[in-house]
Amino acid sequence: MVARWRGRDIELKTPAEIDAMRAAGALVARTLVAITAKAEPGVSTGELNDLAEQTIREAGAEPSFLNYVGYPASICASVNEQIVHGIPSKAQVLADGDIVSIDCGAVLEGWHGDAAVTIAVGAVSEADLALSKTCEESMYAGVSAALVGNRLSDISHAIQNSIEAAAKRDGADYGIVAGFGGHGIGRQMHMDPFLPNFGDPGHGPRLRPGMALAIEPMVTAGDPDTIELDDGWTIVTADGKRAVHWEHTVAITEDGPKILTLPV
Repeated sequence: MVARWRGRDIELKTPAEIDAMRAAGALVARTLVAITAKAEPGVSTGELNDLAEQTIREAGAEPSFLNYVGYPASICASVNEQIVHGIPSKAQVLADGDIVSIDCGAVLEGWHGDAAVTIAVGAVSEADLALSKTCEESMYAGVSAALVGNRLSDISHAIQNSIEAAAKRDGADYGIVAGFGGHGIGRQMHMDPFLPNFGDPGHGPRLRPGMALAIEPMVTAGDPDTIELDDGWTIVTADGKRAVHWEHTVAITEDGPKILTLPV
């Protein structure tokens, strides 16, 4: 049974329910591994979408994204300056030097898993590799802050600190995208609370055992301002510079944060 905490719409899962989420998350992870192996120059994002849907359905699950408030595909495939919600198509063919962020979700026996990776296609520039590394590191910094007794914004602050430290290390001007961020997850894909990727520590609900969060920073190579394309979904950088996206679903437990979107 899913509990509610103090009237907030935040699910508190039992250990058995977290295990059920781990099964959904492992399927998402396997799907992303398969997509990463296939994402080469000459392959379309539509082909990656077909592979994802096949992998998810063959496991007895359903793609979380397909038809979600009208979204027309099973993954989001965001190429180069696209930040999130890129719609895959057979016409969009990956080229050497591209980066593509793949966001994938699956619902298995009523429980959702949600994760994202940024994939280097062929020979990618050192700057783009550093950008992706920065985003991935910041995601894990956020995971490390997902501790019982912390506040929600402690995760946000850890992500921000990691990105700012990487910007100094790399001599870069990385941007943290506002307006998009992580979220609660469980029997629905998007639930309370919303999790920004920046902010002061010590704010928001206290983290409790049984909470599950999708932690997902998005980082740009320049200005973090965004534009939504005419398709009503795809979000791109306003300055045309590249962007990356990494995500894990994480359970908060007495034994520390547990990543639920790992292959098993």
